[in-house]
Amino acid sequence: MFDMGWSELLVVGVVALIVVGPKDLPVLFRKVGQFVGKAKGMAREFSNAMNDAADDTGMREMSSSLNKTLKTATNPLGSAMDEVKSATKSLSKFDPESETGKLASQRAEDVKKIQAATARAGAERKQREAAEALAQADAAEAKLATAAAAPQIEKPATKAPAKKAPA
Repeated sequence: MFDMGWSELLVVGVVALIVVGPKDLPVLFRKVGQFVGKAKGMAREFSNAMNDAADDTGMREMSSSLNKTLKTATNPLGSAMDEVKSATKSLSKFDPESETGKLASQRAEDVKKIQAATARAGAERKQREAAEALAQADAAEAKLATAAAAPQIEKPATKAPAKKAPA
């Protein structure tokens, strides 16, 4: 409201010191402080009265709906996600004795059965792969044993020319 810097306040203080005098200056500052306090209190009361009037007339609801509309216009994806979140919250709360609750418990049991069957199939696959690996290792070992037992034909060794030692 009032845009006064330190230099302007210094000038006002010097003028007040000259005009009022050093003896009455503290009294003046006290009176100015009381006046500013009363003005702030009146402004606060006025603001509270306006807020109460807005509450009574329903302006807050209108302003919140206007804010929601503006949010939807500026960020449609975010507002759509907010709506989806609120819808899922209402769907997650159900009575266990209702049809929805019975279906949910049945689906939970089905999920557990599927998970157990998947784990069982994975364990069986691992056992089968281990058995196949053992069979392959046995076959490779047998092949090595037959290769070691078979007579090998030795090739004549060729003599490499001898290297001369440096003198």
